[in-house]
Amino acid sequence: MEKFTDFTGVVCPLDRANVDTDAIIPKQFLKSIQRTGFGPNLFDEWRYLDRGEPGQDNSGRPLNPDFVLNDPRYTGASILLTRENFGCGSSREHAPWALADYGLRVLIAPSFADIFFNNCFKNGLLPIVLPAEVVDRLFAASGGPAALRIAVDLPNQILTPSVGAPIPFEVDPFRKHCLIEGLDDIGLTLQHLDAIRAYESRRRVEAPWLFS
Repeated sequence: MEKFTDFTGVVCPLDRANVDTDAIIPKQFLKSIQRTGFGPNLFDEWRYLDRGEPGQDNSGRPLNPDFVLNDPRYTGASILLTRENFGCGSSREHAPWALADYGLRVLIAPSFADIFFNNCFKNGLLPIVLPAEVVDRLFAASGGPAALRIAVDLPNQILTPSVGAPIPFEVDPFRKHCLIEGLDDIGLTLQHLDAIRAYESRRRVEAPWLFS
């Protein structure tokens, strides 16, 4: 997993509550178990005016001009600002895959669905829970002629918007460590590779019939 580094990114304001995982990445795209390639189909049913299918060339598809991701102000956005209960519905891990593949690194909302919230950390995304009134202020600042930008300082747990005062946020210390070090579940396991190899070598001697 890629290490999470401090950065300043453009904020895309998705002003919708209860966005479920089928909206994030529709069910027809779940056939692949690769973690990449889902970005072009992120929010597919809202982003395009036709129905998308796996393997389709998206370059000629008609875009929905009213969907925020298609607004030129938010081109290259790496921070998604949204409303409560983001990521509800089925527990598909494809949802954080699609968000990350699009280029998003940080999600900001008053609340997230639990399974989705946990999946984000395991896939290099930082979901940040802020009070609703703070999220309201960020939405107000992000709707101007120029996109709002936010500097993300994970080690010190501070967001610094281009408009307004710095905003502290909370994050579980272990999850913070994993993001900064780029450790997913496999990476955490491989930190003990020497001990794993020593155990396997010992077991070959103690119980050779298991390896015949």
